[in-house]
Amino acid sequence: MAPMRRTTGSRFLGASAAIVGGALLVGVTAAPSLADDGHDGQGGDRDGRTAVKHVLLLSVDGLHQKDLDWYVRTHPGSAMASLAAHGTDYTRASTPVPSDSFPGMVAQVTGGNPGTTGVYYDDTYNHALLPAGTTNCVGAKPGAEVAFTEAADKNQSSIDAGQGLSGLPGSILSMTGTPATLLDPAQLPVDPATCKPVYPHQFIKVNTVFEVAKKAGLRTAWSDKHPAYEILDGPSGTGVDDLFTPEINSNAAAPFTGDWTQDNLSTQQYDGYKVKAVLNEIDGKDHSGTTAEQVPGIFGMNFQTVSTAQKLPTSDGLTGGYLADGSTPGPLLSKALDYVDASLGAFTSELKKTGHAGDTTIILSAKHGQSPTDPAALKRVDDGPIIAGLDAAWTAAHPGSGDLVAFSTDDDIMQLWLNDHTQAAADFAKQYLATHTAAGNTVSKAPITVQASGLTTIYAGAGVATYFGTAATDPRIPDVLGIAQTGVVYTGGTSKIAEHGGASADDRNVPILVSAPGAKHAQRIGAPVETTQIAPTILSQLGIDPRALQAVKIEGTKALPASQR
Repeated sequence: MAPMRRTTGSRFLGASAAIVGGALLVGVTAAPSLADDGHDGQGGDRDGRTAVKHVLLLSVDGLHQKDLDWYVRTHPGSAMASLAAHGTDYTRASTPVPSDSFPGMVAQVTGGNPGTTGVYYDDTYNHALLPAGTTNCVGAKPGAEVAFTEAADKNQSSIDAGQGLSGLPGSILSMTGTPATLLDPAQLPVDPATCKPVYPHQFIKVNTVFEVAKKAGLRTAWSDKHPAYEILDGPSGTGVDDLFTPEINSNAAAPFTGDWTQDNLSTQQYDGYKVKAVLNEIDGKDHSGTTAEQVPGIFGMNFQTVSTAQKLPTSDGLTGGYLADGSTPGPLLSKALDYVDASLGAFTSELKKTGHAGDTTIILSAKHGQSPTDPAALKRVDDGPIIAGLDAAWTAAHPGSGDLVAFSTDDDIMQLWLNDHTQAAADFAKQYLATHTAAGNTVSKAPITVQASGLTTIYAGAGVATYFGTAATDPRIPDVLGIAQTGVVYTGGTSKIAEHGGASADDRNVPILVSAPGAKHAQRIGAPVETTQIAPTILSQLGIDPRALQAVKIEGTKALPASQR
């Protein structure tokens, strides 16, 4: 059969725009901070400092540590600079591999890497599940795409994912806080044991900080980019009390065309809805602002604005990405960082206004970075001909066997799931990829040729399992994992200048900045840490035992090293 192939980067982009309800016009106020929790594990306070009651987690897609450093240095009066001046900056933080949105976010709230959580990407393949729409499971052959993206929405063209709200997009804050109801069961993979659809929260293998916090009597909330982020509810399906997930890949409102990622002002407008939701939650309401609720113990949001400013070649008359030095944000990215900083200022101002600046820890990080930051390093490579060539070589060597590749997810990493799920087939694919060249182009669109299909390292079969630290029988892992050469982005077009999902420093070196009540001085910690350590840190800040997280027990994940005040 023809391969089910999806280059997830092809649906990427975004923009920046109008500020919801004037929320981001609020003055920028310094955020108090700390980095050690000072707790005794009982929610108390060892040394007289104010106990932390809330953790506000902000995850900025694409943000690198060097972006944070540049912004703080060049904008000393900014909200980010204020946060850094009273916080602990972990300067050598890394994301898991693949450095992508789903595994990146899951890592932050579980404490686990993909081999533990079972989450390798948002769009993958599973050798043990049945295809979406299967209703008769008797004798059905397993092997199915697992698309926890906009493809799972009841209506992916609408920002409310099919809820049917009138007055969109302005009415989007009325969107349900239980987005599982907005997923189309017919678009979800099927469990052969029950012959029922598998929802994202049923797919994740371990619990989340939201579930643990709820057991401790705290309210929880989060805002993200697809209803499929109900995966954050955890296996219980109830971890997040208020989960606001406007669909980013829906049709953007006029005057924009395409989805919310295809113009940076459009992305800002989209992010602005989530900003307003968080402000409502700080004010003691649900995300819509219409119902009084407790301020969540754990809450926050994901920003897309920086990510699209890094990917778009141009938007709103400004050049995207970085300047020629590969470190200085260009004009579009600089404005995107301004937008995020203004949002952060709005949050800190509202926390102070409501009296919660003294009991709220703020954590700033990112699900993933973006690669390459050096414009000259960009090599766009169409993965379509690579996969077609591999299939042709396989069928020539195995007449009548059909295509080898069942599914692929290629951004600046290559993950292949094969119809022949054997070590021999994986080795065949590895050999082919390692010995063939591929055509591409540069940022100037000049043609180039890359060796070894654009890859530096290729893992096959059991080698993939070893890389991820899981069993070779794991039906979720790709049969072939390719680590891309620096600058290689798998795309058939020229609509982007960067991508994520890979294993390079540009993909993985993201910031972790922790600011909690009572810290008086800045601290920079250069010891290597991982974004998985955010999860136990969140619970530690709240005086909850991090060992309540299953991934923490499995991997031995530690809270971030405490700072001195």
